[in-house]
Amino acid sequence: MDNHPARRITRADVARAAGTSVAVVSYVINNGPRPVAEATRQRVLAAIAQTGYQPNDVARALASGSTQTYGLVVPDISNPFFAKMARALQQEAFKFGRALLLADAGDDRQREYELITNLLRRQVDGLLYTSVDRHPWFDVIRAAGTPCVMIDTIDPAAGISAIRVDERGAASQATRHLIEHGYRDIGIFIGPLTMLNAQDRLNGWRDALLAAGITPREEWIFEVPYTRTGGYQATRQLLAGPRPRAVFTSNEQQALGCLAALAQHDLRAPDDLALICFNGTPQSEFSVPPLSAVEQPIHAMAQQAIAILAAGAKEPVLHEFAFQLHIRRSCGCAFSSR
Repeated sequence: MDNHPARRITRADVARAAGTSVAVVSYVINNGPRPVAEATRQRVLAAIAQTGYQPNDVARALASGSTQTYGLVVPDISNPFFAKMARALQQEAFKFGRALLLADAGDDRQREYELITNLLRRQVDGLLYTSVDRHPWFDVIRAAGTPCVMIDTIDPAAGISAIRVDERGAASQATRHLIEHGYRDIGIFIGPLTMLNAQDRLNGWRDALLAAGITPREEWIFEVPYTRTGGYQATRQLLAGPRPRAVFTSNEQQALGCLAALAQHDLRAPDDLALICFNGTPQSEFSVPPLSAVEQPIHAMAQQAIAILAAGAKEPVLHEFAFQLHIRRSCGCAFSSR
């Protein structure tokens, strides 16, 4: 058996097969910078197919200054919201001829740093980023000079482009909807308060209660991870004492965990505990009962994020998108949408 690796086919091999120079082969592969007669171009393409030549993307990147890739860093890809966002970004990047390199930080700040530096060493053409906490690695990104778009609430003074919805306003509107049902005992499942978005959602909950003349009860604020387990644990804590009549959960996963804990205690939403959540995905429609949820316009946000990177993101820009409140049965409403 021949254990020697096959020799890599080069442009010189293609040039010999086509009866042209290596320069002409390069012009055909790179579509320039000099024109090539159509008959010669077809001869080169036939020689590429005959020899099985594969362009060296690394060499091409070094020559062009572009790797034709974007990097995406998310806190937890198992979260359906980030999975859906990643898919939308990948589809948009493909339209611009870019591949998307996905990096999952696993809710670990140090791992997030290592992933960002790894992507920057790979010279990605742009970075898309949602941070694990409220201390994003802006200094590292700015030092590299790589265009970046945050998919998150960030400090306006950061000097980084961002796309977002008004999460404080969304949390307030969702809580107001519970108040409209006549509920006055309303709790919240919040994510880690080290994250700016968790603070925004908590403040939105407070805003709605105070505007309705309701004093927020600190014992009904449950700080847990943005996971089903977090929602399950918060519900167990909630059921151990005097419990609210309704809860705003800061993401869909927490709400699903809440439904599981309620079922274990022969309770159900909305009869025993009304629910509404943030960051709903298509899963919200298929839970039992279907979850009322604030949803972000993921596809529109992905389009804008990729457009910013494609334009070079030379000056920081902020795009804020309108959210939608989809009303289903978990809050006590008949199934509808608004």
